[in-house]
Amino acid sequence: MKKILVANRGEIALRVMKTARKMGIKTVAVFSTVDRNAPHVKYADEAVCVGEAPSNKSYLLGDKIIELAKSLNVDGIHPGYGFLSENAEFAEKVEQNNITWIGPGSKAIRIMGSKLAAKDAVKDYDIPMVPGIDEAITDPERAKRIAAEIGFPILIKASAGGGGKGMRIVEQEKDLEDQMKRAISEAESAFGDGSVFIEKYIGSPRHIEIQVLSDTWGNYLHLFERECSIQRRHQKVVEEAPSVVLNEELRQKMGEAAVKVAKACDYVGAGTVEFLLDENKNFYFLEMNTRLQVEHPVTELITGIDLVEQQIRVARGEVLKFSQQDLKISGHAVELRVYAEDPLEDFMPSVGTLEKYRGPSGEGVRLDDGFEEGMEVPIYYDPMLAKLITYGKSREEAIQRMLQAIKDYEVKGVSTTLPFGKFVFEHEAFRSGNFDTHFVKKYYSAEKLQSQTEEEARLAAIIAIRQYLEDREQLRLPNN
Repeated sequence: MKKILVANRGEIALRVMKTARKMGIKTVAVFSTVDRNAPHVKYADEAVCVGEAPSNKSYLLGDKIIELAKSLNVDGIHPGYGFLSENAEFAEKVEQNNITWIGPGSKAIRIMGSKLAAKDAVKDYDIPMVPGIDEAITDPERAKRIAAEIGFPILIKASAGGGGKGMRIVEQEKDLEDQMKRAISEAESAFGDGSVFIEKYIGSPRHIEIQVLSDTWGNYLHLFERECSIQRRHQKVVEEAPSVVLNEELRQKMGEAAVKVAKACDYVGAGTVEFLLDENKNFYFLEMNTRLQVEHPVTELITGIDLVEQQIRVARGEVLKFSQQDLKISGHAVELRVYAEDPLEDFMPSVGTLEKYRGPSGEGVRLDDGFEEGMEVPIYYDPMLAKLITYGKSREEAIQRMLQAIKDYEVKGVSTTLPFGKFVFEHEAFRSGNFDTHFVKKYYSAEKLQSQTEEEARLAAIIAIRQYLEDREQLRLPNN
């Protein structure tokens, strides 16, 4: 493989290109008109405009991307995450055009792209499941009977869903019919598929995911877990590896279960199996993401494995050069997704010009970003500016490095989630490890963040005045 096209933008495009360059592979960037001067475009060996700013006129044009790849004699296409990364039809077309798809086969993407198909695929593998129904349902009366059997509260979920869309928690029977209609409507609007199913709502879960890796030679292994429980609107904001609540026995059980899920769909490459963990340490299969995860860097830091490199090697038909026994957890890593959002305004997207943009650096600090000072933050795409990751020998060291990195990160022109990240990493619930997916609901509010910010500004002003008075007093002292 001598040339790879990265069918993505921003930080993930740049991150894939850096590994490709390290491996001596040339890269091709595709870009929309609004991304013409983006860092991933400048970094690539070649770059081609694929269309106008909206993603459905650029980054989602699979046929056009394939034609560009063919015209440039590209050997492989890496989809990153988002956009076309979990589009089975696109993966199939890439391979039909004799271009290597750097990802799992279309069969695995199709199966795991539907939560119902995924449940069906793994049911013979003794994987723990949340109590519920494993088929699409539209009849409210039948839904009421099922809910009565498993007990309220229940969760209505879109089969093709993600990011919290098409998802409704129902506490009482009288609300079920209305919430079901809303979930179906939202699922149809977001995914073009209104299929929903019902399962027991786990009240205080932790969101734990297992990184899996396999090759075309039948070798499957896992690279331990990531803790992803700090979320807003069902989307992850803070991740870490390893999790503070897993002991070695539970880690092994969950790892083995994740490998079984991968085997159930003949998975090839890097993927992630997601689980819910209840307060009694029971875990339940949630879904599988058939791509590289946003939070993959924390796994790379604790294992020393470059996951993008492994994706490329597996796609080239190479055998994994390490076994499960070779893998060990070393140290601790935490990650903050830095979004152009205002945490004081319910995390509303914040667009504008990056008047000042200087990222942190130093020992144990990794910044994966795709922006530069002076760039516009476009309204057309996900508002994530960067991923800030810190590593330490211990969890405490990783957290302290994160707090320093947040302090050193300078952004002006747009609001970001950096203050929210500081709130999380300083909070006693997070530091103690005693938290779940309801952290934001339980502990966070814009008022608390505002109050904390104002108090810090007040203390800083007092310290500055004190220092000024001390300096002035010293200047008055006569020389000996």
